[in-house]
Amino acid sequence: MSFRATVLTLYPQMFPGPLGISLAGRALADGTWSLDPVDIRDFANDRHRTVDDTPAGGGPGMVMRADVLARAIDAVSPASDTRPRLLMSPRGKPLSQSDVRHYAETPGLTIVCGRFEGIDERVIEARNLIEVSIGDYVLSGGEIAAMVTLDAIVRLLPGVMGAADSAHEESFEDGLLEYPQYTRPAQWEGREIPPVLLSGDHGKVARWRRAQAEALTRRRRPDLLSATAPQPGNKEG
Repeated sequence: MSFRATVLTLYPQMFPGPLGISLAGRALADGTWSLDPVDIRDFANDRHRTVDDTPAGGGPGMVMRADVLARAIDAVSPASDTRPRLLMSPRGKPLSQSDVRHYAETPGLTIVCGRFEGIDERVIEARNLIEVSIGDYVLSGGEIAAMVTLDAIVRLLPGVMGAADSAHEESFEDGLLEYPQYTRPAQWEGREIPPVLLSGDHGKVARWRRAQAEALTRRRRPDLLSATAPQPGNKEG
């Protein structure tokens, strides 16, 4: 069974966008996964297809209505649908590589793309939406965040990447950033490929890569090392 993604959005014309090319695009074309962008406005009841209203309590902007969005969610994700329901939101849990791996093992996702000031909190609670963030910044809407999330997931689906080991030697897979990569020519503008990589000694290469990954992570993302360090009182063995 292929991975099935349904995206609820006010701009279905944005899809597949970049998901229609490269690895994700080839996988989409060969049926490894499917993508169904659904227009939330189709579930409005008035002739103007209204999906938003002013914030309760006052304030700037508009808020997406719970009744309209709930009808859209119920139509594409009925009670029998086991797929997780995500809401792309800057206040959500930051998306991690472990999350991506988890979602890649599910039948698919229903993803809600917010707009305006956000969506009515009641629909988040009533429809069990999982709020997910791709970073500490605000976008115009959830569509680009949904594309980022789906691209990260689709590349991990079986058969999508050419080399099975590629996904296991990337940044974040073992709590470290990826080690530096090199290829021919051996010399370029006076810079050489580190000799150990040309030695043919796979053990030395592996140790060098591990040391480089640890050093790079320590310089750029020490928070990753803190997150994976053993906690006081815990024993390994």
